[in-house]
Amino acid sequence: MDIRDHPEDHAALKKAVALLTAPSVTARLSNLIGSPIEGAVKRLPAAASERINEAVETALGKAVDAALWSLDNQPHTAASTRRHKLYAAASGAVGGAFGLTSLLAELPVSTTLMMRAVADVARAEGFDLSDVDTKAACLEVFAMGGPTDQDDAAETGYYMARGFATQAMNQLSRELAEIAARQGAGQTANLMTSSQAGKWMARLIERVAERFGVVITNKVAAQAVPIIGAATGATLNALFTDFYQDMALGHFTVKRLERTYGAEAIRAEFEKQAARQQHRG
Repeated sequence: MDIRDHPEDHAALKKAVALLTAPSVTARLSNLIGSPIEGAVKRLPAAASERINEAVETALGKAVDAALWSLDNQPHTAASTRRHKLYAAASGAVGGAFGLTSLLAELPVSTTLMMRAVADVARAEGFDLSDVDTKAACLEVFAMGGPTDQDDAAETGYYMARGFATQAMNQLSRELAEIAARQGAGQTANLMTSSQAGKWMARLIERVAERFGVVITNKVAAQAVPIIGAATGATLNALFTDFYQDMALGHFTVKRLERTYGAEAIRAEFEKQAARQQHRG
């Protein structure tokens, strides 16, 4: 079955490509402060990045369960994108008022709100929030938006971010193979949703946090730029939530279409559309 023979799905894929190859959140931060974000990052205290990276990994670990638990698991429920942006803006306004310490304290809250916004989009696209693969896919969204060698390249952006889940799984492949050999392949999935799932998710969170930590460091640096003003926290949290909602919509659209047309066929068409959009740009 060819997606090009189904205009509605083909249009959905084109929209997903446009979302997933749009300028990164790092580029948007630079536009907001009116100069490259790297300069603001260099002005942060030396220990700030380390503290932020530690806080990010903890926040992601707490957010993925809290966010999905707080939503009714009813696939195809319409996403409440505007409401989540308002909640995130309110959280950012409080967190941005008292410096780095309050920003780190607020990080689990804002991350959970953004994760909830992402999961809401996943649910709207028909995904089961109790499925460990859906949790992993929600985490993958937070690997998007960081700096790459070519900001609008599909290969170095979207598909590289998706590769983190595969890499985390590969690290457990030998252990999973041994379990399958002892108990039968049919039992492996059941174990993956319990003890093995915890190890897999922990490794995935660690990998995603490496990229999301860079983005959050950039966010903190932007909030330290005086010209942005007192509304920085609210503005940036709304910007971040809007960005990751777009990434989620693109990501879960692609995954939904893969169920119908196959992963290889969708990837080939994705890259074809991305090349056309880049050429037109």
